[in-house]
Amino acid sequence: MTQPKNTSPVPTSRDEWLAKARTLSEALPYMRKYAGRTFVIKYGGHAMENEELGHMFAKDIVLLKQVGINPVVVHGGGPQIGAMLKRLAIKSEFIDGLRVTDKETVEIVEMVLAGSINKQIVSMINAAGGKAIGLSGKDANLIQARKLRRTQRDEDSNIEKILDLGFVGEPQHINPDILETLEQSDIIPVVAPIGVGKNGETYNVNADTAAGAIAGTMNACRFFLLTDVAGVLDKDKTLIPDMTVEQARGLIADGTASGGMIPKIETCVAAIEQGVEAAVILDGRVPHALLLEIFTEGGAGTLIRHE
Repeated sequence: MTQPKNTSPVPTSRDEWLAKARTLSEALPYMRKYAGRTFVIKYGGHAMENEELGHMFAKDIVLLKQVGINPVVVHGGGPQIGAMLKRLAIKSEFIDGLRVTDKETVEIVEMVLAGSINKQIVSMINAAGGKAIGLSGKDANLIQARKLRRTQRDEDSNIEKILDLGFVGEPQHINPDILETLEQSDIIPVVAPIGVGKNGETYNVNADTAAGAIAGTMNACRFFLLTDVAGVLDKDKTLIPDMTVEQARGLIADGTASGGMIPKIETCVAAIEQGVEAAVILDGRVPHALLLEIFTEGGAGTLIRHE
């Protein structure tokens, strides 16, 4: 005998169900708009160190692929590299925010980035129902790099000197063939920012820079930088939701943007000038920040665009 339906009022549950249905309905235009497009997402910072946020991020990436978007994940790993070097009693020095990387250190960097961290992210995405594959910039010559050269001006003599950062590199050429091939499949690429030199050298490449270069080469629809701040803030420390490249440069020029935000803005601007439609700096500490930015009208971070 069929049991009668439970007709007792459940307003809280019903409200939650309606809210979810409304969210899905509102997301539909964005799903249609971005279907078949490429999103490059730099993943790092606090979200990467928090296991719960990591699993949320993995689910969000799987969802993007499921609705027809092609996500490419590029990850960092500075704290994890530092922890491993400490465990191995290898001294590490920073100059202008960049880790001086000798031959011994770069071996550890590659082991941590292309090994443990990369496979952890791949495993999380696979556990969330996706099909992820781990790559480093060495695979198929994805990130061809050259030695990064920096100068430093002596405050007393005002003479510039060239800094030797060892095996720290910058992208010289991005070969997108393997990523474009994977776009035609249901596989999600997860890239460790290890570059390869013209003579086979291994280079430690800044993850933001590597992700921006990949996004620019692939003419990505969106380039996302997940950070530990809400986005770009104005002089009153209020989030700026949207700005042009010209306005972004102005924030650097007048000192509104400072410290670590400057290279992030510069990376976004460089990606846009290479062909990315828009770049977004957003807070990776916010649960489902990517989905909020992509599928809601208000967004969740600072979007930088041409005009």
